[in-house]
Amino acid sequence: MSATPSMVLNDEQQMLAKTAHEFVTHRAPASRIRTFRDAGDDVGFSRELWAEMADLGWLGLQIPERYDGLGLGFFDLCVVLEAAGRELMPEPFVSTLLLGAQALMLGGSDAQKEAILPSIASGRAWVAVGYEEQGARGDIRRVQTTANATPAGFELSGEKVQVLDAHVAHHLLVSAKMEDGTVSLFLVDPQSAGVTVTRQFRIDGQNAAIVTLNRCAVSEDAIVGMRGEGIALLVRVLDHAAIGLSAHMLGAAEQAFEDTLAYLKEREQFDAPIGSFQALQHRAVDLYTELALLRSAVLAAARSVDEQPEDLAKRSALANALASDTFLHVAKEAIQMHGGIGVTDEHDIGFYIKRAQATYMTFGDPAQQRRRWAELHGY
Repeated sequence: MSATPSMVLNDEQQMLAKTAHEFVTHRAPASRIRTFRDAGDDVGFSRELWAEMADLGWLGLQIPERYDGLGLGFFDLCVVLEAAGRELMPEPFVSTLLLGAQALMLGGSDAQKEAILPSIASGRAWVAVGYEEQGARGDIRRVQTTANATPAGFELSGEKVQVLDAHVAHHLLVSAKMEDGTVSLFLVDPQSAGVTVTRQFRIDGQNAAIVTLNRCAVSEDAIVGMRGEGIALLVRVLDHAAIGLSAHMLGAAEQAFEDTLAYLKEREQFDAPIGSFQALQHRAVDLYTELALLRSAVLAAARSVDEQPEDLAKRSALANALASDTFLHVAKEAIQMHGGIGVTDEHDIGFYIKRAQATYMTFGDPAQQRRRWAELHGY
């Protein structure tokens, strides 16, 4: 592995982090999850906030200038993702910016990029990527969805599960097995005949759906990336997405920790703040140490996307394994140290453990990521 890249934010990135933190804190509190849930909101997030972030340029941070983005780095995007994670924003960061946009930038044709990327940067288009299937247990190579050749292109049939934000997506990307046994990634119009999207409600406030394809017709130019190399493209996309999600988890874990520290200072027992009890102090110190280690791993992984792509896969696996473990541990400790109030629906801290449990499995659990890290290092 190459030398560890710089983990210091430059002046512009520090300003971006400060602005994003203030925006999220004042405009997008975690309590919104309760509001969307109780109202049975059709979208599940704020279109208005998404449009405002587009106006600020955040949605196009990594998108090249030729496609109306700012042309900055993946590291800059992770700065915003960390801030968004602090308040568990349910907006389509993972589906559109970490999966859809990455797939198009890494494998899309010029025509596909020109048709979709500017709309992503402007906040006018959401993209959902379907690669998980029932029984696959996280193995993206186990694809039962089929792509049968026709004179006009292909017919896609199958079912994808846990497709984030598919219920509002303007574009779908799905993996399908071709007649020669290889897998390709296809761009699908969700309004096409043969496409059924069934919305699901997740406990962590994120939005997902089941996408069913029944002889959905697509043209030859619907393939994203090289024909038959969909798995290789998905692996690269998921490496990027896992790093971005790790930044999101870092922000969430740090906020849960800060909220817990505040509670330890204000909650009194035996005429003293419970934060004065040595046993709780030791637990808080352990969490602080884990979060410091996680920050180093996440920032190094994010920087490697832009500066050391040869180490991207290794650092992605490491960062995601640490993020999943640390976020879940911090969330569990937060519940414990909040006591009875921590398990009530009225308190926001409960949302953090729900998100931690969901993100723990999103791109492979820590055991899978550690195994991949070991294999990439030749163990």
